[in-house]
Amino acid sequence: MDKQYWIRWAKAAGVRALKTVAQTAVALIGTNAIGITEVNWVGVASGAALAGVVSLLTSLAGIPEVDMEQ
Repeated sequence: MDKQYWIRWAKAAGVRALKTVAQTAVALIGTNAIGITEVNWVGVASGAALAGVVSLLTSLAGIPEVDMEQ
């Protein structure tokens, strides 16, 4: 595995992690909050950050978009 592989891997894993963070944040905000002040922002940020870390760790197992032979 060369440097180019790791660059492609980092970009793909980063995109996946950011999408996961955004999706988790939307899910944690929920529909029960009437106003922006009623959202538990610390809880949302904590849960979303954890989901991002889990996504990166899962990407260590491999990312199909990043072919090792390219």
